[in-house]
Amino acid sequence: MTPSTKRTLLLIAVFFIAVVGSFVWFVITWDPEREKPVGQLPDAVERVIRS
Repeated sequence: MTPSTKRTLLLIAVFFIAVVGSFVWFVITWDPEREKPVGQLPDAVERVIRS
């Protein structure tokens, strides 16, 4: 492997680890009592769907 290929693969690995780490941090620190769920529908739309 050439040095530039190794560097590219290393940068991809670092990016992947950062993304996964960020997601894990988000899940671990999520406080459902303080925040609304991310996928919650607005109240007006939810009422229309349930009626």
